[in-house]
Amino acid sequence: MRLRLKILLLAILPLVASLLLIAVAVRQQERQLLAQEHAAMERTYMDARRDELRHYVELAVSTLQPLYGHDGGPDQVEADKREALRLLSALDYGEDGYFFVYDLQGRVLMHSRQPELVGRNLWELRDPLGRPTIQQLIGQARSGGGYVEYLWRKPSSKDMAPKLGYVVAMDRWGWMVGTGLYLDGMRATLRRLDREAQANIAQTMWWIAAIAVFGVALISASALALNLSEHRLAEAKLRALAHQVVRSQEDERAHLSRELHDGVSQTLVSTKLLIESAQQSGDTALLPRALERLNHSLVEVRRLSHHLRPALLDTLGLAAALEHLARELDEAGPPQVDLHVVGAARELPELLNTVLFRVAQEALTNVVKHAAASRVEMTLDFQPGPERSEAGGVLLRIQDDGAGFDLVAAERGDPHQGIGLRNMRERMASVGGSLELQSSPGHGTQVEAWMSEAAIRRLARENPGP
Repeated sequence: MRLRLKILLLAILPLVASLLLIAVAVRQQERQLLAQEHAAMERTYMDARRDELRHYVELAVSTLQPLYGHDGGPDQVEADKREALRLLSALDYGEDGYFFVYDLQGRVLMHSRQPELVGRNLWELRDPLGRPTIQQLIGQARSGGGYVEYLWRKPSSKDMAPKLGYVVAMDRWGWMVGTGLYLDGMRATLRRLDREAQANIAQTMWWIAAIAVFGVALISASALALNLSEHRLAEAKLRALAHQVVRSQEDERAHLSRELHDGVSQTLVSTKLLIESAQQSGDTALLPRALERLNHSLVEVRRLSHHLRPALLDTLGLAAALEHLARELDEAGPPQVDLHVVGAARELPELLNTVLFRVAQEALTNVVKHAAASRVEMTLDFQPGPERSEAGGVLLRIQDDGAGFDLVAAERGDPHQGIGLRNMRERMASVGGSLELQSSPGHGTQVEAWMSEAAIRRLARENPGP
């Protein structure tokens, strides 16, 4: 997976996860709030209805009290009962609000909405749930009166509906008097409120989803714009770097051409002329001079070959190649170059030897060209100190006392400046190592190329030597 895609996912996934957690939390909180409101509303409604039923029954009993407390013979009592039933049948409140009267044995004495029940004994009547309806009502009345929830046919709809009743006993007459309110309207209202709350929850979820989509789209668009901008910038830098690399290659070729033409070629031509003169004149005294010039040509060829790739690097290892490089620069001087090897030299992967040698070569070339230094300390450490995050490894340090430079300005992004520094960084990064530079004007420069032991083992596995 590409780094840019990883960064994009790293930006999007926490946003989506956060919004999902917010959505879950909002949904849970709204459900809890809905349940609490539902319970509070139902409790408030039921309390109000209970008070209302109790007041209705108290009003009915107070209406009958003059008849109920009247003293007289049996005929008078019967007349009072008939008058009481007439009064109760006239007391209603709405389409489904009415009073009913039963004797304490379950016989219907008055039912204004269902007159066909009058005279029937409903003691054994049970509701669809199997509960003895009349027995519950009479039992509650005998125990001092109170509330009973049961199922009864609703007069307006002719359907069975839940009902809350309030009953009292009139023991002197052997009656149970009560009334009730149907609860299906209240429950329908609660169901409607539940549906509205669910619709609000769904709308909130849609808003959160829309915000998530907008956020993801915004991040994706920003990432795309940044990607395009960085891509164009990277292409420009890559083109400039490619031109610089080609120019460096051409400069190197021109340098080799000049060296061959001005040095080796001229020496070989003069040697050829000496040999031809000796052959024509028979003067053998010219042959030692020709041999000397041939030896000089061999030295030049070896020097050029060593500059391209020292044979010591393949035969004796990195330490010997660095020592030869330091000696060459020291002899050409200034600056004076000293090499220190810390710890026992060890065999390193061929690719790592090449990379560290090129880093040293590039660093020393920069010192000679730009630093105006008088002394260079080069250290090859096979036992890096405890400041390194991993045990073991190898460290190459090159430190000079030259003029130094502004490191930030050199690496600011101009492809025509700091190409040597970038080359060293890229060489170390290609083998899994790291390069650290410290420099400031007037305080010299220090270059540290470090490779951990784990990275060395991994490089050896991935790039086995010949």
